[in-house]
Amino acid sequence: MMRTLCLQAPSFDGFDGGAGARYQARREIRSFWYPTWLAQVAAMVPDSKLIDAVPHRLTLADVVDQARDFDLAVLHTSTPSFASDVAVVEALKAANPAMKIGFVGAKVAVQPDASLSASPAIDFVAGNEFDFTVKEIAEERDWNSIAGLSYRDAGGTIRHNPPRHILENMDELPFVTPVYKRDLAIEDYFIGYLKHPYVSLYTGRGCKSRCTFCLWPQTVGGHRYRTRSVGNVIEEMRWAKAAFPKVKEFFFDDDTFTDDRPRTEAIARELGKLGLTWSCNAKANVPRDTLKVMRDNGLRLLLVGYESGNQKILHNIRKGMRVDVARRFTKDCHELGITIHGTFILGLPGETTETIQETIRFATEINPHTIQVSLAAPYPGTQLYREAIEHGWLDEEHAELVDAHGVQIAPLHYPHLSHSEIFDSVEEFYRRFYFRAPKIAAIVSEMVRSPQMMARRLREGVEFFSFLRERRQLAN
Repeated sequence: MMRTLCLQAPSFDGFDGGAGARYQARREIRSFWYPTWLAQVAAMVPDSKLIDAVPHRLTLADVVDQARDFDLAVLHTSTPSFASDVAVVEALKAANPAMKIGFVGAKVAVQPDASLSASPAIDFVAGNEFDFTVKEIAEERDWNSIAGLSYRDAGGTIRHNPPRHILENMDELPFVTPVYKRDLAIEDYFIGYLKHPYVSLYTGRGCKSRCTFCLWPQTVGGHRYRTRSVGNVIEEMRWAKAAFPKVKEFFFDDDTFTDDRPRTEAIARELGKLGLTWSCNAKANVPRDTLKVMRDNGLRLLLVGYESGNQKILHNIRKGMRVDVARRFTKDCHELGITIHGTFILGLPGETTETIQETIRFATEINPHTIQVSLAAPYPGTQLYREAIEHGWLDEEHAELVDAHGVQIAPLHYPHLSHSEIFDSVEEFYRRFYFRAPKIAAIVSEMVRSPQMMARRLREGVEFFSFLRERRQLAN
């Protein structure tokens, strides 16, 4: 078995390249998701090591020094971080020429030729179900026999093997939480709307929704929600509860954990027996009865992708959601005492100055506890990317989606709506949502009740205003 390093590479300060990132960029408030995709690889390869450089404050020199002891390195990359990740690969190869190095992730799954051609230091890239592909590489199998692998052969020719079959029995996957325990410092991971410390993981892969902008289902996850059994999930949660006694909240990062409602309710009831506090992603259409079962069994928060308050835009992006249903769902959550972190996207197809204002009004009306406002990001491999290329909405100079410091730019523009108008609307959205007397009072009340929350919110406030200043400098 090859000595294997799973690496989330050093990048720009605050880079959130973990599995949960809807876009790989710096956020308004410093946040770090767990590198769950890489942890799954590490869990499958005996005696491997997982390094997540940015949250652990590791430099390139630190990583290169540690990498000398390995035969194989696997990096999770993305469109925004790819150029930086290539530089890391070249540094690793220079320090250890015998090391085999490859990339996994959506970027290389949809652009294997271009990715391999970016540098001779990249030996391979892997497509969907790449954890199994990497395991077979680590077992030193012949590369020409490994499904899902694209690689450069001894003569320098790029070769592509047949794709790997989709995994149906998700219980075959080993738990990721033992890798967290072994290799990561959980205190270094924090999200503004989750209790600290937290742990996040997946209970399935894929999402049946067809949102045109969403990266994972269109590239490496698929549009069928394939799930671990209830018993398998609860077994890991029981292990994690004992292994991480300081953890205050567990987060299920499946794209839409609530898609299979009977399963969701069954998991909730078992989590209730364990006495765990937990949160998850949810679509804004969960019936009140299911919400109540979840709430009664430890659910604290739902991460909800509202995206827009305009129905036509929701149709354009194939969200499969009605604004009136989302409004009723949110009202149910408020009445049941379920906290909501709502996410919105500006600059989607059909966006106008009027629809931006409509979405801001919608957000203030439904009033989730906290929000995240993103700029529409057309990742290669998505329907949004294909539409943007076809209609001329995406210029080449905006294709990397972030600036040199990791701040998300507005890559799309329309004949009636410029890059700068879309970019500037993010700050307006945040200010109009948070700078309301009732919202300020709610935040202050939360801080007064908890000294820990006071320290946390003050830190986040400093980060938030610093981020806005940097955005203004970018705009100018």
